[in-house]
Amino acid sequence: MRLEDVFVAAVLVVLLIAAGKSIRNHVRVLRRLYLPSSLIGGVLALLVGPQTLGWVIQRLADDDAPLASGIWPERVLDVWSAAPALLISVVFAGLFLGKQIPKPRQIWKRAGPMVMHGQTLAWGQYVVGITLTIVLLSPVWGVSPLAGALIEIGFEGGHGTAAGLSGSFADLGFADGADLALGMATVGVVMGVFIGTMLINWGVARGHIPKPDADDPDDEDESNQRSDHDAREKTRVPSRLRDRAVDSLSIHLGLFGAAISIGWLLLEAMTRLEAALLVPLGWPELMKHIPLFPLAMIGGVVVQVSAARAGWSRRIDRKLINRVSGASLDVLIVAAMATLSLGALGEHIWVFVLLCAAGIAWNVFGLLVLAPRMFPENWMQNGMANFGQGMGMTVVGLLLVRMSDPDNKTNAMDAFGYKQLLFEPVVGGGLFTAASLPLIAEFGPVPVLIGVGVLMAGWLTAGLLTASRASRRSDADDDSSD
Repeated sequence: MRLEDVFVAAVLVVLLIAAGKSIRNHVRVLRRLYLPSSLIGGVLALLVGPQTLGWVIQRLADDDAPLASGIWPERVLDVWSAAPALLISVVFAGLFLGKQIPKPRQIWKRAGPMVMHGQTLAWGQYVVGITLTIVLLSPVWGVSPLAGALIEIGFEGGHGTAAGLSGSFADLGFADGADLALGMATVGVVMGVFIGTMLINWGVARGHIPKPDADDPDDEDESNQRSDHDAREKTRVPSRLRDRAVDSLSIHLGLFGAAISIGWLLLEAMTRLEAALLVPLGWPELMKHIPLFPLAMIGGVVVQVSAARAGWSRRIDRKLINRVSGASLDVLIVAAMATLSLGALGEHIWVFVLLCAAGIAWNVFGLLVLAPRMFPENWMQNGMANFGQGMGMTVVGLLLVRMSDPDNKTNAMDAFGYKQLLFEPVVGGGLFTAASLPLIAEFGPVPVLIGVGVLMAGWLTAGLLTASRASRRSDADDDSSD
């Protein structure tokens, strides 16, 4: 891979994002769906690539006709194919940089029901996906058992996680899984906004939520263009990391480098320890299939905690961290969508459709049936946050909370932000999301199904009991006041 090829590929990505933004500004429905410019640019790149434009020209003419391979040179596609696995580590490394990390007890006090409901939905996506794969998808269509993890990877994890796990899918013999996950991530974003908007209107009509102030969808809101890890909170930073000899951006890039390096060291240590201590005892080699990005997220936490103890954590500019993470995710999405295999989607079309339908049904069930029983109050505003994240990444959850509770009167937005600290290190692109594929490959889908089923039942039970106790306390307080 030559340096000039990387430069050309990067310039083309920037132009595609600009084109996506222009298209979004001129097409009203795209603004109403809050689709990011990077996703639109990626779809545009796919449409003029070898699998669409090239395929049409080959059918109408022949393989030697002009543009029979699309408009992108093969060397550019090679760069784009390699980009997601690298950039996803940057995105996750910055997840907690510049954020105040409170104590777990404080997080639980403010966001306990949100955490329990969100964990129930996430583990339930594995339960639904693996069960569907065992009962129907593998027996009828012969699909790999790894398909059982696609709902959580595509819906909860999103485009970044789906693209970042492409290497794991390929190593484990199910390369088409990455394309299916990317396709599901796109369906999740669109359907999350569409179904979420309808459910909010239903909630207003039924009196579950007060009528929100109507925001003009034509107004260009920068937060809607950011990545799913961007705009989670507005952090006031009284001072920045500045040095007259070094640009602030360079210092912050160094923080990313430190986080990724720590993650790499952790991964190397875990891989070598497994090989030295467990593999001789018959334990399968799982760590070699774990990608770097969830460990880079842990590295970011280590850097942030170290900075806090040193007394200069507030000098980290969260907005600048968001810019770097957001730009990385934008490039990642364009590159991943541009190299998406439509042939893989066509080959597994019924698997794709059934998994999407099952994932959507579970998330709707989680909102309309579980949320009223797991949140002591304001169940729809709080449930909307987890529904949006469970359908199409964090940014959709933020959007639906803002639509249902624009003034944050229920504090659902705050609870949702705190919830991420106990959520994303594990699922939604965290350690278990990355480990789920090698676990299914090594131990089979049934043991993994039992494990995730127990976890889902545990979180569900805890949420129901907590809400029940809160309801009884509230009733007792009302009786005493009378």
